[in-house]
Amino acid sequence: MAVLKTILTIIFIIISVVITVVILMQEGKSAGLGAISGAADTYWGKNKGRSMEGILVKLTKIAVILFLVIAVLLNMGIW
Repeated sequence: MAVLKTILTIIFIIISVVITVVILMQEGKSAGLGAISGAADTYWGKNKGRSMEGILVKLTKIAVILFLVIAVLLNMGIW
C-alpha cells in the first residue's frame, strides 16, 4: 500500500503543476471586451470549444477533477 500512496502522491504533484501551467496559459476575462462591438460573432467566438482556449478550459476541468479525486483518496486514511 505504501507504493500505491507514493505513486498517487507523485501523480498528485504532476497534476498540480499541470493545473498551474494550464491556468496561466489561459486568456484573461478582459480579453473578451471585443464582444461589446460585435466581435463575438467571429469564427473563434462561435467555435470556442474547438479553439486553443476551449481546449485549455476542458483540460483544466479534467485536471481539477483528477486533483480532487486523488486528494480524497490520499486523505481517506486507509494507507
